[in-house]
Amino acid sequence: MKRFYLSCLLLLFLFSPFSTATNAAEKTNVIIIYADDLGNGDLSCYGHPQFKTPHLDEMAAQGARFTQFYSSCAYCAPSRASLMTGRYPFRNNMMLGNPLPKDDFQVRDRKVPPPSDKLGIPSEEVTLGEQFQQAGYRTICIGKWHLGHYPRYYPTRNGFDEYMGILYSNDMHPVELWKNEKIIEYPVVQATITKRYTDRALQFIEQNKNEPFFLYLPHAMPHKPLACSEEFYGKVNGRESSGLYGDVLAELDWNIGRVLKRLRELNLEKKTLVLFTSDNGPWFGGSTGGLRGMKSKWWEGGLRVPMIAWWPETIPANQTIDQPAIIMDLFTTALSAAKVSLPQGRVIDGVNLLPVMISQEKSRDRPLFSFQGKVNTVRLEKWKLHRKVPNDRMMSEDWIDPRAPDGVTLLAPFEQARPSEYPGLQTGDSPKGFALFNLETDPAEQHNVADKHPETVKKLKTLLKQMQENQGKPIGAGKKL
Repeated sequence: MKRFYLSCLLLLFLFSPFSTATNAAEKTNVIIIYADDLGNGDLSCYGHPQFKTPHLDEMAAQGARFTQFYSSCAYCAPSRASLMTGRYPFRNNMMLGNPLPKDDFQVRDRKVPPPSDKLGIPSEEVTLGEQFQQAGYRTICIGKWHLGHYPRYYPTRNGFDEYMGILYSNDMHPVELWKNEKIIEYPVVQATITKRYTDRALQFIEQNKNEPFFLYLPHAMPHKPLACSEEFYGKVNGRESSGLYGDVLAELDWNIGRVLKRLRELNLEKKTLVLFTSDNGPWFGGSTGGLRGMKSKWWEGGLRVPMIAWWPETIPANQTIDQPAIIMDLFTTALSAAKVSLPQGRVIDGVNLLPVMISQEKSRDRPLFSFQGKVNTVRLEKWKLHRKVPNDRMMSEDWIDPRAPDGVTLLAPFEQARPSEYPGLQTGDSPKGFALFNLETDPAEQHNVADKHPETVKKLKTLLKQMQENQGKPIGAGKKL
């Protein structure tokens, strides 16, 4: 009788949903590829007339391409915190700015380390990596972290089994390449960084092909200083180069193609959701696709970015999705695809985009906000209200970045993009105070129509006020609007 019960227990274990082998076979892998400062108009599938991105074009053709996808902030760290937590920057204490190492501050001839040197993701936050870890996934972050550079902020202490990359932007000193919690290269040879990040990603996929995994791949490019390998410098798909920026994108595109190819070779493509986007709009040399502004400006050009989703036989091909969405949605979407629960006891601002992509459901209308120190804009349906419009003042054309490459010679140091290569429009109304734009008829935000739609202004001002009042609440508090 005892032997009979033991046999039953063994069979129950082997065929139960809790079996490790069964779970591993059924779980969906997730890969998030995050470009740095990639503009809404930088890819050929988003309309760029010169830059060639055939692999991303193919990825879009085989999946879903979003045309109105937003960052929560027009610069690096707050948007990355939103991706990692599914929360607006004020909820995760990362809306004050970018972590900036004190050595970088000294490069600009200042004596006192900035407060942002100590800035980082709070331990109370629950990251995407931590949720996947708790669900039994292998996790890795490869590339730019920028959520704090002191030990308590390291990726390996915030949800990732492994890490390889630069802890902040590739122009911040000292530019050091880390593996887990040790420096493995200084100074960094940036010309090969895109390929090396991808090589490590492919190795990770191979190592975990029989286990569920979450790969977070935040590339350094096309953030300044622009760098690419000799294989791509001046050589874009056998055609005449479209400049260093185009060469950098060609290499980034080719390496993303390598990731998709390896998934197919390992027969993992049908069980792997791949999401590609950017942290914010472009710096000099890039393209907003005809939108106003650029990185650091909360015009559409600083906030609207490409987003492509690829999951063969789950997400139907050849989709162009015009519904507005935002970076926190990827947090919820990734966990939903993997059937991993959301963190409890906190507000999650992202929604699951899978019904939109799989069944073409229309998502509910909701306000989307942007932050830069405080809440600056709200979009609802076709309307966007600015609390205060950004300053359109441009740097002098002879401006030279004081943060030169840190001890390593770039392949093309004299071809770095300059302020004369402004990536977006600089025309349009520049009103004081609240400004309203109709993004359906005026996506480039040229015409302030606040005076013509006072009731819409009043409604959106109320939403801004409610969100502004929420900003003072501690982590985990607040409510969805």
